[in-house]
Amino acid sequence: MTLMVLRVVTGAFLVHGTQDNVLSAERMQEFIGFLALHGFPWPQLAAPLSVYAQFVCGVLLVLGLFTRLAGAVVAVNFVVALAMVHWQQDFRGWWPALVLVLLGLHFSALGAGRYGMDALLARRRGPRWKRG
Repeated sequence: MTLMVLRVVTGAFLVHGTQDNVLSAERMQEFIGFLALHGFPWPQLAAPLSVYAQFVCGVLLVLGLFTRLAGAVVAVNFVVALAMVHWQQDFRGWWPALVLVLLGLHFSALGAGRYGMDALLARRRGPRWKRG
């Protein structure tokens, strides 16, 4: 149950943190400027890629669907954020992105748990190999 709560809260956090960029072209332009300021190559491509990756992965985490893949994408996205944005900050500045890297790795390793769509789909498919 705690894995589900952690997964849903993390997913909701990602959706909440990116929905303004998804819904507003002006906010996306601000994020493009932020990435340009921090030396990202191709910020016009990097900004929507990061925003939509976080948003979609947030939805997937809430649902517990493709959880391992979503966790890996979240981890990679926030490793890049640590390297490009937070590297010069103190530990407090690193903390939010670092926690998201670790949560992404956690979900990538453990999956959704029993209370996610991944488990439901696995039950419907049955065992992968029949013993015989």
